[in-house]
Amino acid sequence: MQVITSKDNEVIKSIRKLKEKKYREIENKYIVEGIKLIKEAIEEKASIDTVVVCEDCIEDGTIEQKLLYEIAKYNCVYVSQKVFTAVTEVTNPQGILAVINKETKEEDLSYDEDVIVVLDGIQDPGNLGTILRTIDSVGLHQIVVSGKTADAYNPKVVRSTMGAIYRVKVIESNDLVKTLKEMKKHKYKILATSLETCESIYDVDYHKKVIVIGNEANGVSKEILEIADSRIKIPMIGKTESLNASVATGVILYEYVRQSL
Repeated sequence: MQVITSKDNEVIKSIRKLKEKKYREIENKYIVEGIKLIKEAIEEKASIDTVVVCEDCIEDGTIEQKLLYEIAKYNCVYVSQKVFTAVTEVTNPQGILAVINKETKEEDLSYDEDVIVVLDGIQDPGNLGTILRTIDSVGLHQIVVSGKTADAYNPKVVRSTMGAIYRVKVIESNDLVKTLKEMKKHKYKILATSLETCESIYDVDYHKKVIVIGNEANGVSKEILEIADSRIKIPMIGKTESLNASVATGVILYEYVRQSL
């Protein structure tokens, strides 16, 4: 087994670059870390480009033998502790990460689901990751994000999805208004979340609906509100006026689940 011991190795340098969004977009790849996410990548048949393994974690038994057998089927790179520390984004790494090929493009949008969630400028990576996980939990398989939304392949987002990143197509729209108008052509109604409405999320029939979740600070943009068919909000009986974007998405989607049962 050949072990890479230099951070200046070309393979290692290319992987380190994937920490930056610019290079993730250029290479169309992203990084996942940890035993659980690697196992799920294999189970979900994700397009695994390279697996990086820290030699120390093989010797101390951190990585079980069964997983070592599985990753041996892929392009594996073994590195020293020093080199792995240079590529990891985790405070307490488990000694294994993988480079995954992104596969989704805008034309991959599917119109066979009752609900499509659209994110209009969500900035917080934790919110985005939690929303992806929630979408997965309700049995939906795609999400549309605007160009102003946080990068879905940011390492923090990927970790917080808990594996949902493999099951939910992330469709990036460079022109969200145009994308929403195209959805309307497929008989979908656009629902924009807004505090400036009396219509409750509980008054909506979630059949062929697009749910637009807006930016944490400013909400749904004016351009989107103008083309929305309806504006909806979560009723509040306390003094709080609004919820965290990921919590609000969960409340709305589980009303969709309730109606579907």
